[in-house]
Amino acid sequence: MKTAAALMSISAALLSACSSQKPDTQANRDATAKEIIEQVNTTPDGTSTANSLDAYKEDLARRISQVNSTKVHIERPQALLRSVIVIKYVVDKDGNLVRSEVVRTNKDKTTEATALATLRSTAPFPKPPAVLLRGGRVELSETWLFNNDGRFQLRTIAQPQKGE
Repeated sequence: MKTAAALMSISAALLSACSSQKPDTQANRDATAKEIIEQVNTTPDGTSTANSLDAYKEDLARRISQVNSTKVHIERPQALLRSVIVIKYVVDKDGNLVRSEVVRTNKDKTTEATALATLRSTAPFPKPPAVLLRGGRVELSETWLFNNDGRFQLRTIAQPQKGE
């Protein structure tokens, strides 16, 4: 339900952005990206209000996209992507990035570096809910979908690719 509401919000924002007839400039694309990326809901101590691992993963994907909004592709990803990078990472009870590693790549070093850098630049993350912790940590994976222009979407919150 939360995902459906988020997708509806993103779709509405994209439609309104299209109807405003802004010139297609880097600054306008960046501004639109910032407008459509939702804030993550947390408690006063910075703990995510997510009630499942999938919901927490969505929170982190939104946070990564928000912090790195100038690198986010806001339209539907192209049918044939430049690169798909999967990173496995570990977040501790305080939201710190403990470890990250590339687990799938097409050997595009630029997109690998971008994916890892955007993950690192976002930390610390919202604290994971205690119910998700195993040994004081939570392990996740995320997929970065890169278009030819070097911008990405995260699979967890991405729109369907063109041609789907």
